[in-house]
Formats: sequence, C-alpha cells, structure tokens
Amino acid sequence: MLWHTTLRWQRGVDAALSAYSLTHGQFLLLTSAWWLGREGAEPNQRRVAEHAGVGEVMASQIIRLLERDGLIERDVHPDDPRGKALRVTDRGRELAEKAVVALDAWDADFFGAIDDQSELLASLQALAGRRNDAR
Repeated sequence: MLWHTTLRWQRGVDAALSAYSLTHGQFLLLTSAWWLGREGAEPNQRRVAEHAGVGEVMASQIIRLLERDGLIERDVHPDDPRGKALRVTDRGRELAEKAVVALDAWDADFFGAIDDQSELLASLQALAGRRNDAR
C-alpha cells in the first residue's frame, strides 16, 4: 500500500514539475542551493547534496545539467580551491520559486485527504528513521 501511495505521489510531483521542465532531482538540488544561498551560506556541491538527501555523484551529474541550462553557476569556492561554490542564477531563482508553489499546491491536494497530517508525518518519520529531523 505504501508503495502504491508513493508512486501516485511521485506521478503528481512529476506532472507538477514538468510544466517547468524540471525532474524531481533537479528540483531538489536547485531549491536546496537556492535555500542555502538565501540563508547566507556559501553552498558547495557537497552541502547541497547533503541538504537534498542525494548522493554526491548524482548531485554532480544533476548540477551539471542545471548549470548547462543556466539555472546554477559553479565557481571556485572561496574557502576551498578544490571545491565548487554554487550560485543560483536569477533565472534559476525565478524557476525555483514557481516550482515550489506548484509542488506545494500538489502536496496540499494530495495530503488534503488526511485529517490528521501531523500524525501521518510522525508515522512517516518513524518509518524513515528520521524522527525529529527537520528536512
């Protein structure tokens, strides 16, 4: 049952993000870089991958695509010349803002059928082993 629910949710996510030509992975990394930068951090690839909950190799591949599409820029990190600092472009920020609104609307619609969402969230966090994890 959980698998079928997850698949239905994922199909909705894919549909919501397709209007912005983003995959779920691209959305996660773009919005993570945007959020970290907005919070005053100098996000690097490792921190963005960690925040998004994806592996560094996958993050590197997706960030390369986001860079190719003009949504993210990579530069030498000021504190670590071997690392890459990430900056979301104006175009990337605008796209991220619109995609967040679309995904929030999908989530509200999908989870709106649940009366006690806090109980559902606690149950899902327990299943995922992430109780008290803010991500």
